[in-house]
Amino acid sequence: MVVRIRRYIVAGLLVWLPIGATILVFTLLIDLMDRFLFLIPPPYRPDALLGFRIPGLGVILALLVLIITGVLVANLLGRRLVHYYEKLLNRIPLVRSVYGAVKHFAEVVFSDSNSSFKKVLLIEYPRAGLYSLCFQTSEDPPEVRSRTGEAIVTVFLPTTPNPTSGFMLFVPEKDVVELDMSVEEALKMIISLGVVVPQWHPAHPAHKVAASEASP
Repeated sequence: MVVRIRRYIVAGLLVWLPIGATILVFTLLIDLMDRFLFLIPPPYRPDALLGFRIPGLGVILALLVLIITGVLVANLLGRRLVHYYEKLLNRIPLVRSVYGAVKHFAEVVFSDSNSSFKKVLLIEYPRAGLYSLCFQTSEDPPEVRSRTGEAIVTVFLPTTPNPTSGFMLFVPEKDVVELDMSVEEALKMIISLGVVVPQWHPAHPAHKVAASEASP
């Protein structure tokens, strides 16, 4: 009886824990986005006009700000303004380092390039015989290739369970193994400490999920 009750409790946790975590994360994000309402003068804020607070209005405002900013930056005048703004920031020592690093990381993550976080790789790290998941960020940096005399792949090796931090490594192309799993599947595996393992079929790796679901 005790074992059965324990099994029911675990089954219930597996249902409600992800739901609760998802609700908590989205609640925190909505509360954070609602702080964008400070851009509106206090007398014209929705809670002042309506007499009560409507959660989520900050999300709409944040999206509008992003869209308007994107439209402005897409034209010639907007690009010039951003250029002068970045030149100003580059004159401030500490701000220059932080701004440059964050901008470069965002460009890599949101880039449409096929070589930016589009491949999941396997390398021997931290020593021979031990393997780690990593993501390809660029291929064949000219100076590194010239200095080493080898074809080099630049990879980002994330830490677990927090994949936002990690190491940038230059790895010889011959020592890299490309995997079939997607970036999303690899991130799930990293965040779950290896508990969530993506399904894979050796004969048809591109159809691994469909083959698994079709099997009895």
